[in-house]
Amino acid sequence: MSESSDDTAGSFVWGRATGVGSMPGGDAREAAKAVTGSFEDFPYLPELPARGPGADMIGRTIGLLVEMYGHVEPSGWRVSDRPGRDTRRARSWLGEDLDALEEFTQGYEGPLKVQAVGPWTLAAALELRNGEAALGDPGACRDLAASLAEGLRGHLAEVRRRVPRAQVVLQLDEPSLTAVLSGQIRTASGYRTHRAVDRQLVESTLREVRAVTDGPVVVHSCAPDVPFALLRRAGATGVSFDFSLLTERHEEAIGEAVEGGMKLLAGVVPSTDGPLSDPGGSVMGVRTLWRRLGLSPGTLEGSVVITPSCGLAGASPAYARAALTHCVRAARSLADNPE
Repeated sequence: MSESSDDTAGSFVWGRATGVGSMPGGDAREAAKAVTGSFEDFPYLPELPARGPGADMIGRTIGLLVEMYGHVEPSGWRVSDRPGRDTRRARSWLGEDLDALEEFTQGYEGPLKVQAVGPWTLAAALELRNGEAALGDPGACRDLAASLAEGLRGHLAEVRRRVPRAQVVLQLDEPSLTAVLSGQIRTASGYRTHRAVDRQLVESTLREVRAVTDGPVVVHSCAPDVPFALLRRAGATGVSFDFSLLTERHEEAIGEAVEGGMKLLAGVVPSTDGPLSDPGGSVMGVRTLWRRLGLSPGTLEGSVVITPSCGLAGASPAYARAALTHCVRAARSLADNPE
């Protein structure tokens, strides 16, 4: 564990609404201004993948690794012997984003979320020198997780230095986790799939990366079949997910997670352009779920954070801003009318 900080999970006060991570466009200051202006009690560090390789979530996280490097091939990111242009670009853009966030969070006190790709999605995406995903090499997976953990320690320390009164939340993005667990990640040839990774190994690796901070850690996935129970055992403080993908088979695990104190970051606002329902309608499904689970309506506000269903990189700038505002209004509706 890292040294104790003010953002210990036990004393943490969450905001009512936040975003997932990505935003459209390439202007770091505009994105930081939009995010901090919309989420006054739970902003986050925006990601701008439209800028190109190195600003995408995989490249951004590769830029955080310690003593591991990557470069872009036509097939994706591949391990390098030394930091090259692509790694340097990723680090430069992250620095630019942190500068913008620092500018718009002067004097801010409260939760502040930063995102990085988790160890299993990273292992599924990063190619070794032979072109195969690191996922197929247990030793490479261990090295990657250790490098990621070390890089995250430094990243979180830098965020705390820049925004010293913030309570930092780490979000691990794991959109490929379900596919890793079910053996659905394809090999380089495309004709086979990597074998499913043992659930205990997945859990223990997540727990090791989670241990980089004493503060809250959220695991995000907008894929179907999020493994709520596994993430809870791995020490996740919260789970961020696309609410529209929930099915009845998830409900028991969600009920147990909520009763165990886990925070649900419920993605109820569409992440691509389209009509937005009224704020109360957006959270109607959350209220319905609470009734089915037999949970007290009074626990809703303390258990749920409202978010878009996934990142907003594919949205228009106007819609992205509207979606952020809608999240705040929907969260207020949920708090004011939990029944």
